[in-house]
Amino acid sequence: MLLGGMLLTGCGGNSSTSDIDVDIIENPHSAAGYDESAKMPVITFDQELHDFGRLSAGENISYSFHFRNTGNSDLVISSCSATCGCTVASFPKERIAPGGEGYVTVTFNSSGKAGQQYQEVTVVSNAQPARAKLKITAQVGN
Repeated sequence: MLLGGMLLTGCGGNSSTSDIDVDIIENPHSAAGYDESAKMPVITFDQELHDFGRLSAGENISYSFHFRNTGNSDLVISSCSATCGCTVASFPKERIAPGGEGYVTVTFNSSGKAGQQYQEVTVVSNAQPARAKLKITAQVGN
């Protein structure tokens, strides 16, 4: 339990959550194996890495990662959490129908940073797999 508290406060502990309707979650895994016929959302990002290039210290900069639900049931993003308090993410709170699109916007604050920066945002959803990683990089100089 102590470890969980440490993880939440380690570097600002930024995460966003929303209430999720558990009635729409299907689990294709069972003791009998994987059921490929289960209706599951699939979150497909156009890209999972963005390089901001060179930044001046103190800049706040954002990038929106475009995604599409390529599965066959509604997609719900339940949270996005960053590896550091210098990075925050916003995401759609509504259901994304099959074929629907949206954005996860990642904002990086370069205050107090210097040199090459690498941050990750974990996107948690009802998709299969349930976690996706978005990455940003930047070279911060004075």
